[in-house]
Amino acid sequence: MQISFHSKNFLCILTLAILVCCKQEKKEGFPDTASIKQEKIQFAKGFSIEKSADEITTIKITSPWPNAESVFTYALVPREKLASITLNKDAYDAIVTVPVQHIVVTSTTHIPALEALGVEDKLVGFPDTKYISSEKTRKRIDGGLIKELGNNESLNTELVLEMNPDVVFGFSINNQNKTYETIQRANIPVVYNGDWTEETPLGKAEWIKFFAPFFRKEAMADSIFKEIKDSYMEAKSLAKTAKKPPTVMSGAMYKDVWYLPAGKSWAAQFLADANANYLWKDTPETGSLSLSWETVLEKSKNADFWIGPSQFTAYQSMSDASPHYQQFDSFKNKKVFTFSSTKGATGGLLYYELAPQRPDLVLKDLIHIFHPELLPAHQNVFFKPLE
Repeated sequence: MQISFHSKNFLCILTLAILVCCKQEKKEGFPDTASIKQEKIQFAKGFSIEKSADEITTIKITSPWPNAESVFTYALVPREKLASITLNKDAYDAIVTVPVQHIVVTSTTHIPALEALGVEDKLVGFPDTKYISSEKTRKRIDGGLIKELGNNESLNTELVLEMNPDVVFGFSINNQNKTYETIQRANIPVVYNGDWTEETPLGKAEWIKFFAPFFRKEAMADSIFKEIKDSYMEAKSLAKTAKKPPTVMSGAMYKDVWYLPAGKSWAAQFLADANANYLWKDTPETGSLSLSWETVLEKSKNADFWIGPSQFTAYQSMSDASPHYQQFDSFKNKKVFTFSSTKGATGGLLYYELAPQRPDLVLKDLIHIFHPELLPAHQNVFFKPLE
């Protein structure tokens, strides 16, 4: 069968029209996934970030808590794109319009990242505000700009729903948080932050890149993290020049059980990078170890330094708690250093809040303790000698 010249023209026009319509429909109705840019995450293991050509940012959280079996996926849509983008809601755990204007965070580790990005004024609610140490954020709390939301395990959901924040950054030890489910049913996005599950100092600090896309401050976060990383790596290299690594012990007893950092933990990594010989560095665990005081005494009686003796801030209080502590050389020689004496105005420990964001400062503290000749002018931020 022959096709006439006019029929051929008609088919060409029809085909062209279909292609144009399809192209316009895709542009107006769906995100363009043809060109996906994977954002560079160097040290953190618990999240990834992708950005499409349509500027839709996809964040995947693979480690919201230890041994998590689910991956949480979030889509961040620029406000100006809302009218032209349609997303499959079933493909995401939450869809958030950015930049966000009003947020709730649930861990003190989130506060330094917000302040570094200059968006602390977006914070409108927090559980257990007494634990926040930052002077800048405490002023906002005292001024009534940040509401007290109870505690993280049972947030004041009525107040959260009344505040109607753009997003709640959640912290949870498992997937059984009923409060977050209530908030999500009210169409308030809950996004899990797993910075605390990271096992390396720079891995924790890199979570500033997780917060950045919610405020459209990715370039700023990259720059901030680079400065922290460079500062940390420079200090680590300096520590390697020390001639003799000192031996180090850690932890303290709670109800006759001695808890101390395992060899693959965040705390142990700091000691290694400070060029110290942590006596439990070869243990394979990533959390803490539970030992008898006899076991600890046998291995670390002659240790040069004792770092992080739990809540203790004075030698007398340690002696009062247990006479066993007096048997260690580091105790006798007054070589015990703690972060528990560095507190905010309402008693929160600065270490738990700021140290994950500024591991370079932690490392410099430890280098100044172990190798004072390398950083003679450093003023310790976290670790101070016991009274």
